[in-house]
Amino acid sequence: MANRAFRSMLFLAALALPGTAGHSEENESTAIIQPTLTEYFAPYRELPDAPEPGPEAVDLDTFDPPVEAVAPATSLGSGVASYYGKRFHGRRTANGERFDMHGYTAAHRTLPFGSLVRVTNPSTGKSVTVRINDRGPFTRGRTIDLSRAAATEIGLIARGHGTVELDLLD
Repeated sequence: MANRAFRSMLFLAALALPGTAGHSEENESTAIIQPTLTEYFAPYRELPDAPEPGPEAVDLDTFDPPVEAVAPATSLGSGVASYYGKRFHGRRTANGERFDMHGYTAAHRTLPFGSLVRVTNPSTGKSVTVRINDRGPFTRGRTIDLSRAAATEIGLIARGHGTVELDLLD
């Protein structure tokens, strides 16, 4: 938009110049005085050097960002976890989304959908955070069904199931 206005201004300036179309000597008193380009634009000036940093400046080489507060976890105890994968991949889960065996999701009987649960395998010491998006497991004695990716992360694939510790993250 500014470019169009600038071109219009140049066109009008050209019309007002002597010897160009649209300019007549009898209209000399009524001619519009157009600013020249040097009057239109501000002159170039160099910026001063940056000031020295004051006492409130932060040295980024030695700066440690603040540690974010870790959300407290509520222990849900221990139980047996299993996993489900290829057979259910792409099917609808209980909350309506499609099951992705490569995602970090899980099925639990009572926890609300969207809950984040940290699942830790005490025998390997590895843990993973999963989001509850399905209901189950429907096998007696099982507490949680993990997606294949989550089970792989904590080392449950070889046996198919194992004892885990569960923590509900707020």
